[in-house]
Amino acid sequence: MNPKRKQRLIIVLFIVFGAATAVGLVMYALNQNINLFYSPTDIVEQKAPERTRIRAGGMVVEGSVKRDTESLDVTFEMTDFANKVTVHFTGILPDLFREGQGIVAQGEMNSDGVFEAVEVLAKHDENYMPPEVAEALEKAGKMPEQMRAKGAQPL
Repeated sequence: MNPKRKQRLIIVLFIVFGAATAVGLVMYALNQNINLFYSPTDIVEQKAPERTRIRAGGMVVEGSVKRDTESLDVTFEMTDFANKVTVHFTGILPDLFREGQGIVAQGEMNSDGVFEAVEVLAKHDENYMPPEVAEALEKAGKMPEQMRAKGAQPL
């Protein structure tokens, strides 16, 4: 083989392997940061993986919020009006967090079927509902009439 061809081949192979390595690292990083959204029905039907970071959303069930007086532990139920999921969160809840309101929580399912949230996001006004929650409620055919009347729509 001609030395000039050999040198070109080595350079081309180096570029191809370098590009493949870069693409592989990017794909690995993106895979680690993807948080898929699941509704309470998806979670009850065990479509949500255990011990994997996901986002779950729904409405906070009236009368379900239980706060520990000695710590920042909060337990409440989240529903899409078809199924309920128990959520456990340790920390300060957003100011707009209320019973009967839409939320999106980020965390993972534990082996007991409880959603261990690390972050809870609440809606920011009376006409807003997180897009994923609104879509899940519409899909289940369970969008509350008062929310429809107020014009709640995903933005």
